[in-house]
Amino acid sequence: MSLDKSQMGFFERHLTLWVGLCIVAGIALGKLAPDLAKTLDGMSLMVNGAPVVSIPIAICLFFMMYPIMVKIDFGEVVQASRNPKPVILTLIVNWAIKPFTMLGIATLFLGVFFKDLLPGTEIIKGGAEVELYRSYISGAILLGIAPCTAMVLVWSHLVKGNQGLTLVMVAVNSLTMLLLYGLIGGWLLGINSMPVPWQALLLSVSIYVGLPLIAGYYSRKWIMKAKGPEWFQEKFLHLLTPVSITALLATLVLLFSFKGETILANPLTIVWIAIPLTIQTILIFAITYAAARWLGFSFENAAPSAMIGASNHFEVAIATAVMLFGLSSGAALATVVGVLIEVPLMLMLVRFCQRTRGWFPST
Repeated sequence: MSLDKSQMGFFERHLTLWVGLCIVAGIALGKLAPDLAKTLDGMSLMVNGAPVVSIPIAICLFFMMYPIMVKIDFGEVVQASRNPKPVILTLIVNWAIKPFTMLGIATLFLGVFFKDLLPGTEIIKGGAEVELYRSYISGAILLGIAPCTAMVLVWSHLVKGNQGLTLVMVAVNSLTMLLLYGLIGGWLLGINSMPVPWQALLLSVSIYVGLPLIAGYYSRKWIMKAKGPEWFQEKFLHLLTPVSITALLATLVLLFSFKGETILANPLTIVWIAIPLTIQTILIFAITYAAARWLGFSFENAAPSAMIGASNHFEVAIATAVMLFGLSSGAALATVVGVLIEVPLMLMLVRFCQRTRGWFPST
């Protein structure tokens, strides 16, 4: 079975290229208009006299998240009771294993092996001074606690997995994220000796997960009733695609406009961050895929179960890193590296799944 990239959208096929172009554009913007990103990030919602939510970035990130959430049919969640094992497996891996392996791997590589290659400190939002390597670990943590709820639909489609089950897992993980993302994230950031602004963290989850989730649920329900499922799928979602793409790319350009000098001074920084993220992705995929085989899953259920843990909800991770630590933070840069490696790695795992289909019974 061959990998047909035509099943992916034009943007998804070339996501790594777009991120590379954003790096170039962001660095150029940082040189030509160094105060632009600072001005935008300074337009913030104040809580107790401190800037908490950058309004322009919040708007941008909402439009990045909403098209993802509106695709989810939460009515499918009831179907999980028919075959709960894959959903239970993904919940265990995503929330009881993945956050802690990410903390361990990121700390080992960025805090030990590569520590001397990532020198310096930075001032994060709130005025605290932290070591850069800890900031990068924090970005990795925020990625590690964000299971994918968007691109996993593409990966499941490419391996011809059970799309109904994939939708159920997406819905369940989205709801679980509302409850656990802030709690686990705050705990692990504290272990990493980073300041944990709990108020901002919980507000971040509410704004960047809860708000688009609620907006997506009710607008989907209303549009389906008013226009019908066919119009929703073929017209509305098609119109949303460029909105999401534009919001994502604009955010990435702003992020790199702040980090341009760091990247130019230390061009291997992205490589050092990418190594533990890559190892984590392959490890989580292997754990879930092996567990699915041991539990006797069909291939159609095993492949998407492994994919949802291996890939990350980088939109939420980026939004949270920006809100907690600032647009210029190392944490925000680390989450963007997650975007950079996402497509090549996941396409490699898709090919691996296709070659190992015979390991599993078929439905």
